[in-house]
Amino acid sequence: MIALRAAKAATAAAVALFASLVAFGNLTDYNTNFVFVEHVLSMDTIFPFSTIKYRAITNPTLHHAAYAAIIAAEVVIAVLCWIGAGALVRRLRAEAAAFNRAKTFSVLGLVLGFLLWQVGFMSIGGEWFGMWQSQQWNGVPSAFRFVMTIIAVLIFLAMPDQELDRGGAT
Repeated sequence: MIALRAAKAATAAAVALFASLVAFGNLTDYNTNFVFVEHVLSMDTIFPFSTIKYRAITNPTLHHAAYAAIIAAEVVIAVLCWIGAGALVRRLRAEAAAFNRAKTFSVLGLVLGFLLWQVGFMSIGGEWFGMWQSQQWNGVPSAFRFVMTIIAVLIFLAMPDQELDRGGAT
């Protein structure tokens, strides 16, 4: 059904838009979210009695490097998802095999998005740096929302598409 194919392209584009806006915000308002990264890595707002503070990274150069890596990943996610959404739109009426092959860039972008927010924010930030302990700088709930959205889009997109019904309404 062409509506399902269009929905897959639209959901890939929606994630591309989200990643684009996040990256744009981080580039144009650098210091706002840099402070977040700085506090998470410094572990200066976690529970005062926490015994994991030895993991803290307090070097500002490393804070900037980590933030640059996050922004770069967001840009790559956006680019891959935009390319993928475009490829899907161009093949909306193509044979099923061609449409299914056109999913590659979207899948790559979605997987990278999953890895950034699940591994980067939830696992490394949340668990290794104890971000969940911070009242001010806990990004785990937001990261979880992003991960759930991205994984839902990835599952929907990965569902194989069938041939279009060429005889009737599509």
